[in-house]
Amino acid sequence: MYSQVEHPAGGYKKLFETVEELSSPVTTHVTGRIPTWLRGSLLRCGPGLFEVGSEPYYHLFDGQALLHKFDFKEGHVTYHRRFIRTDCYVRAMTEKRIVITEFGTYAYPDPCKNIFSRFFSYFKGVEVTDNALVNVYPVGEDYYACTETNFITRINPDTLETIKQVDLCKYVSINGVTAHPHIENDGTVYNIGNCFGKNFALAYNIIRIPPLQADKEDPINKSQVVVQFPCSDRFKPSYVHSFGLTPNYIVFVETPVKINLLKFLSSWSLWGANYMDCFESNETMGVWIHVAEKKKGRLLNLKYRTSAFNLFHHINTYEDNGFLIVDLCTWKGFEFIYNYLYLVNLRANWDEVKRHAEKAPQPEARRYVLPLNIDKADTGKNLVTLPYTTATATLHSDETIWLEPEVIFSGPRHAFEFPQINYKKYSGKPYTYTYGLGLNHFVPDRLCKLNVKTKETWVWQEPDSYPSEPIFVSHPDALEEDDGVVLSIVVSPGTGPKPAYLLILSAKDMSEVARAEVEVNIPVTFHGCFKRA
Repeated sequence: MYSQVEHPAGGYKKLFETVEELSSPVTTHVTGRIPTWLRGSLLRCGPGLFEVGSEPYYHLFDGQALLHKFDFKEGHVTYHRRFIRTDCYVRAMTEKRIVITEFGTYAYPDPCKNIFSRFFSYFKGVEVTDNALVNVYPVGEDYYACTETNFITRINPDTLETIKQVDLCKYVSINGVTAHPHIENDGTVYNIGNCFGKNFALAYNIIRIPPLQADKEDPINKSQVVVQFPCSDRFKPSYVHSFGLTPNYIVFVETPVKINLLKFLSSWSLWGANYMDCFESNETMGVWIHVAEKKKGRLLNLKYRTSAFNLFHHINTYEDNGFLIVDLCTWKGFEFIYNYLYLVNLRANWDEVKRHAEKAPQPEARRYVLPLNIDKADTGKNLVTLPYTTATATLHSDETIWLEPEVIFSGPRHAFEFPQINYKKYSGKPYTYTYGLGLNHFVPDRLCKLNVKTKETWVWQEPDSYPSEPIFVSHPDALEEDDGVVLSIVVSPGTGPKPAYLLILSAKDMSEVARAEVEVNIPVTFHGCFKRA
C-alpha cells in the first residue's frame, strides 16, 4: 500500500505558498467524464495567506483561512475561492501586520502604541483567534467554517461571502469546540470541548445543537450540554480534536497531550507565547477512554486504559453485541505531533523532511474494542469475545480495563490519515471501507481505500502530485457501501501545464474517473464537505 515514493523535486512546497482569492468562479478544464449524477459543491478550508507584509506565520495551522469551492453541474466544473473575513484577517489587512496571535505565531503588540496603552491592553487578556481554516459544516440550513476555538464563522456556501462571527461561549458552557462535529441524518449536531466543571476543575462538555425546527429559529440558540466527561488532571485538560458517536454511546479518548492552563492564562502578551507553547505531555498516564450513554447523558463508570498515543481523527465507532468498536488514526507515543508541523520543517528539502520525520511518533490505524458489560469474576481475563478481531480488553484487579489494539494499517512513516467513510449511511454503524490521505514523512502523496475487515488496500498515486483529504460522495441510487466517487484536490507542480486539479476517483477501486484542472495553484486544505445540489 505504501510504495517508497521519493520527492526530491520538493513540489510539496507549493502546498504552503500564499495565493490570491478569486473575484468570481473560474471554469475548469475537464478530462474524462464527470458523472451526470454528481451535482453540488465540494467546500474545503485551509490556509491561503502565509505572511502579512514582512511578518511570517510559523505553523501549518496559522495561515489565514481560505474557503474553496468546486461546483458540479451537468458535467461542468467551476472553481472559486475567497478569504474568510474573520477578525484576524480583516485586522491584519487593515493594519498590515499580524494582529491576533495564531496557533504557532505570536502577534507582537502594536508598535505605534506607547508603553502606557500597551500596558493597559495587556490587562484585557488574550484575544482568541477566529481563523476558521480547519473545516466547514452545516448547522440547520446554514454553513459554518471553523477552527478549534469558541468562534465559528457563518459563510454563504454559494458566493463564499462571510456572513458573521458566532461566539459559542454565549450559548453554552465551553472554552472551545473541535472542528469535527458529528452530524446526524436529522441535522442534529454533536461536538466536544474543554470547559470549567465543578469547583474550577477542568472537564469536557459534549454539546448538542438540535435540527432546524418549524419555527426556523437558529438552532445554535438551542444548544445544550448533554454530558460532561471528567478530566484526568484537574488543571490540565487534554487536547481533543474529534470524538466517537454511535446511536447509543459517546466515546471520548483522553490522550497525554495536555494544555497547561496556567501558562495559557498567565496572559501571553508579557512573554511572547502562542498556543503551541501551552502544550505539554504527560509521560505516565497513557491514554484514558471514557464512554457515556448518549440519550441519558450518563457516564459509564468504566476505566479503559491503554498505552500512549496522539489522536486527531476517529475513523468510525459502532456497537456490536455488548462491545464498542473504536477505529482510530493514532500516532504512537506521548510527544505532540504538532511539534513537527512548523512550516520551516514542511518546506524543507526532501532529505531534510525525511530526517525530521524519522524522529516523530509513528502513525498507525488501530481498532480498539471496549466491553460494556463487566463482571468482576472475569478479572485477569480478555473480555473480548467477538470472532473477527484480535483486539483485547483485560480486566485488572484495580477495575481498570487494559486495551490492546488490532492494527488495521501500519507502514513505516506512512500514515493513513484524514479518514473519511460513507458517513450518511454508515457513521456509528458496522462498516467495511474507509478512505484516507496517505502521508509519506508528513508529505501527502497518495489516496488510499482500506477494507477494515480484510485490511485490503487500493491506492491512487502519481509522481509529484500532492492530494488532499478524500471526500466520499455516494451515488444517489447506491446499493453498496462503496457505490460512489471520491473527491480530492491535487496540487501537481511541474507535472504539466496546470498547477492543480480536482480529482474524481471511483470509490470501488480508486481508478480515475475524471479531473478538472485549474490555472492557479491551490494551497493545502484540511477538511470539508460535499453539499448536494
